[in-house]
Amino acid sequence: MAGLAQKEIIIATHVYATGPAQDLRDYLMGRQVGRLLFIGHPLFYDERLKGSGYELYQAGSKTEEKHAAISRLPELCSYFRALFLNIKWTLRFGRRCDVYIGCNNLNALSGIILKLLGVTKKTIYYVIDYNPRRFGNPLLNFIYHKIDQFCVRHCDETWNLSDVMRTARKDYFGFSGGVQIEVPIGVWFDRIKRKDFSQVERDTLVYMGHVIKKQGIQNVIAAMSEIISKIPKFKFLIIGGGDYVDVLKEQAARLRVEDHLEFTGYVEDHSAIEEMLSKSGVAISMYEKHDDLGGLSFTHFTDPGKLKYYLASGLFVLTTDVPPRAREIEKAGCGRIVQNEPGSIACAVIEFMVRGDTEQLRANAIDYARQYDWNLIFGKRIACL
Repeated sequence: MAGLAQKEIIIATHVYATGPAQDLRDYLMGRQVGRLLFIGHPLFYDERLKGSGYELYQAGSKTEEKHAAISRLPELCSYFRALFLNIKWTLRFGRRCDVYIGCNNLNALSGIILKLLGVTKKTIYYVIDYNPRRFGNPLLNFIYHKIDQFCVRHCDETWNLSDVMRTARKDYFGFSGGVQIEVPIGVWFDRIKRKDFSQVERDTLVYMGHVIKKQGIQNVIAAMSEIISKIPKFKFLIIGGGDYVDVLKEQAARLRVEDHLEFTGYVEDHSAIEEMLSKSGVAISMYEKHDDLGGLSFTHFTDPGKLKYYLASGLFVLTTDVPPRAREIEKAGCGRIVQNEPGSIACAVIEFMVRGDTEQLRANAIDYARQYDWNLIFGKRIACL
């Protein structure tokens, strides 16, 4: 990657939590890219978030950072403001960059404009989420997808988290243009300190993430009485916070299973999360097939990072047949597709926890996750820039 020392790269994204854009930034910093401008805009108004701003890196070291205070703006105004700021900050640094990477279609649209102005040589559209029914408003949905298709057609490359995004453009809109490449979600494989099998609590089921109704945690709690009757030492560990926690606690008390349930609340320290995950026996993530509008959910089209995190920690995964890689994970012997209802969940948990080959299943999970190390995923794409 010696050539990266001479590269000038821009990443523009919308920010809520850490995601692929930040992982790409970290990868490039670790390779000491010559010059990196990372532009971030808040995904929506949240007092915990910074306002729009940028970070400038030279040879892997941050040399400048500037963020405005977050402000509440009409959604359409915030979109145009982000488009304008991407162009403004790129032009401010006064040099022609080698690669502009826009995460979501409006940030990618900025890159196309900058290429027309002769400011950047190559533009990449990095598609983090996609849904043919992105908005309930038909006109807004139409405009969104026209911009998406324009970006796919005019950017040098489009990075889709899953190939389902490419096929959805064709199936729903008859669109098949551009250079579309599958760039799956990854994990920092070597950063995770996996436990020896002797340290694993085989009777612990774990969930990590936002605690909201659509995650199906209530169905796991409804299954606990049956599980405990077969596995008396069973524990359900829930890592994360959310507005549904109190409802779940009341449900657990009503079913008299609260002694087998542990809520950690929000955990900021990634190493603490990894410690809890690697000590657990099996992980669960119950994705719903449909969204509130009745269409297919975002998860059907994307590649959830949570599953890779579970697998890289050595966890056998129970999930629904919604994520594009669910069947692949099951075929690799490191996961099981279950229905999002108590009976199916109870059967799967009991079967896994009483079987004798859990050490092998753990090894399967780690072996499967190894191919999704960010160093391999980004290394392959960046080498082509």
